[in-house]
Amino acid sequence: MNRRKFLANVSIATIAGTVTVSGLKLQSQVLAKSKTKWGYIGKRGAENWGKLSPEFSTCKFGITQSPIDINSTVRAKLSEIYTCYDSTNLRILNNGHTIKVNYDSGSKLKLDGEEYELLQFHFHHPSEHKVDTKNFPMELHLVHKNNKGSLAVLGVFLKEGKENQTLQKIWEVLPTKKTSEKTFYNITIDASDLLPQDKDSYRYFGSLTTPPCSEIVKWIVYQEPVEISKAQIQKFAEIFPMNARPVQKINRRFILQSN
Repeated sequence: MNRRKFLANVSIATIAGTVTVSGLKLQSQVLAKSKTKWGYIGKRGAENWGKLSPEFSTCKFGITQSPIDINSTVRAKLSEIYTCYDSTNLRILNNGHTIKVNYDSGSKLKLDGEEYELLQFHFHHPSEHKVDTKNFPMELHLVHKNNKGSLAVLGVFLKEGKENQTLQKIWEVLPTKKTSEKTFYNITIDASDLLPQDKDSYRYFGSLTTPPCSEIVKWIVYQEPVEISKAQIQKFAEIFPMNARPVQKINRRFILQSN
């Protein structure tokens, strides 16, 4: 069988390979809060994460790290992505690295026969992933976890255009300094409204883009960006001038692209 034709009919789970770490260990990697301080520039910046602590060693020695520059893809017939999101009261915080919105339990994503629960979404400026060496102004990540501790993250590029009404509800209460979570019972958010209409995507196996850089993530990056206004971009940039990890080596991975 032709190698390219074979690849076009396999799922992202096959490309990813088997995660050999136990679910319990995976969950501890993702959910544990490290006491090691890190940032995006300077001595504690992304280039030095792997040196800051033994628990961050994967940031330096990992071979399936994220983000990446999406510049060479394999056209493939990919499995459909099913999202079933409920509305939630806005639960927002500034954790010192990004603006994060925690999501109430019950919202699901189904991918390759597995079910993942939406935990939270957050933002990066500029985009962490690139397409043909080019960044978008921002990127949204929706983080989901299954009962084994593995993650599926939906990446949505944000480009300059008209004001985004869904994001504006969040932008009106953006915490400008590091804070604990605050719930706004008068503001509801539906994550479905943050996704592009066209669901064509890039898919690959990678890692968290923040320490400890655990290599447990099925990445689904939508090809179609979502619009956000120049003023909205600037408001986020005033809080986080740069909170994006540089792109990492693709190594021997395949990047699949919807037909």
